[in-house]
Amino acid sequence: MDIRTIEWKNGSIKLIDQTKLPEKLEYIYIKDLKSLLHAIKALKVRGAPALGAAAALGVCLGIKLSKAKSFPQFNKEMDKIISYIASSRPTARNLFWGLERIRTAAIKNKSEPVSSIKKILFKEANNIIEEDRVSCRKIGFYGAKLINKFDTILTICNAGILATVDYGTALGVVYRAQEQGKNIKVFACETRPLLQGARLTAWELNKKGIDVTLNCDNMAAALMAQGKIDKVIAGADRIAANGDTANKIGTYSLAVLAHFHKIPFYIAAPESTFDFSIKSGKDIPIEQRSHLEVTRLFSKNLIAPKNVKVFNPAFDVTPHKLITAIITDRGIIKAPFLKNIAKILAK
Repeated sequence: MDIRTIEWKNGSIKLIDQTKLPEKLEYIYIKDLKSLLHAIKALKVRGAPALGAAAALGVCLGIKLSKAKSFPQFNKEMDKIISYIASSRPTARNLFWGLERIRTAAIKNKSEPVSSIKKILFKEANNIIEEDRVSCRKIGFYGAKLINKFDTILTICNAGILATVDYGTALGVVYRAQEQGKNIKVFACETRPLLQGARLTAWELNKKGIDVTLNCDNMAAALMAQGKIDKVIAGADRIAANGDTANKIGTYSLAVLAHFHKIPFYIAAPESTFDFSIKSGKDIPIEQRSHLEVTRLFSKNLIAPKNVKVFNPAFDVTPHKLITAIITDRGIIKAPFLKNIAKILAK
């Protein structure tokens, strides 16, 4: 399956509308910032690396028609655009990293004409896209070293092609292992409440010819107890300096279960997902989403009492003590995480 989740096409941001999967593969063309913000909030585009690309392209989209004649005027417009995009989702580090990359590129070239700065920013956004393609393959390369020939891997949410530009982080490890001829199997947690594991991960693994079995989230413990899981691999939306990791809600539960059953638990993420300004997971901002995602799911009918209170965080935090290793595009990082993250990522 050779697809790109996100790219610039004919003056627009071309996205796979992930809310339409698995029923149909449909692309949408984003032509204005309001549509982009809606696409991000509605999870038409999602996954930390893909959001980094979307954010960078979003700035290019916003400043495309700028009539600013001076850098101060242009910078003021750009800051408003960046703040607007940054308001979309709070947890994914890559979204803010993408915005920071664009802002830095603009400031470094502030002496250039505005027309030139626009071209520089567009080039920087495309650099982010191409770097993601390379970094995901590096994650796959390093991660595949941890995978044995007949391993069965459990994963949650979607950290594959659809969460990145075209390859994946956690699933990038799976794809690389497959390319090496390893006969691996995957159990995909459905990932309540929006079923990214069922709708997205199971879909793309099927398309890639990977042996995949879908399981409800609350079946993970039974699978581990029966000895059916060799390793757990999850993606990440933000990683603190000490290795504490925010990922889709339910990841922490898998880490606790894996620890009890003595099963290796891995996080796979690029360097851009690390946030060195945050010392530990307790300081990672966690997005709270609409109660309707729980009370209605994808149904027009209520599946819970109308006025029931709902707790719906999009992410939880896995303490670094439960993580066997973090697979990055710079290598595999093991404990002590605070020391080794700084050591490996500072090279």
